Amino acid sequence: MPRSYTAREAAQRLGISIDTLRRWDRAGRIRTERDSRNRRIVPGVEVERLRAESRSGGLSARNRFVGTVSHVEVDGLMAQVEIMVTEPTRVVALVTRDAVEELGLKPGMSATALVKSTSVMVEK
Repeated sequence: MPRSYTAREAAQRLGISIDTLRRWDRAGRIRTERDSRNRRIVPGVEVERLRAESRSGGLSARNRFVGTVSHVEVDGLMAQVEIMVTEPTRVVALVTRDAVEELGLKPGMSATALVKSTSVMVEK
């Protein structure tokens, strides 16, 4: 039997709040079911459909840099990921170790850096 998620689990997997998931349900953006206690249950296929949609450009980030992972350095709970986007341009991100493991980031694989910031300052 395919996996289903509670509303809270589905919201966490989608990176949204439980309130957003409820709004999406009311608007018909996500298909939910109800269990015997009338709680929302989200089929796993729905969660995967929305995750795939967000990976294909549904994110609101304005700056997307597709490149190749050139270096991953994990140290404790944090990791540094370097993505070569266009020689010699590179994007370096500090992320959690869990994120690196969940994404399976390894040198040589394709990755997209999503940059969304109100400001970036570098001074010498």
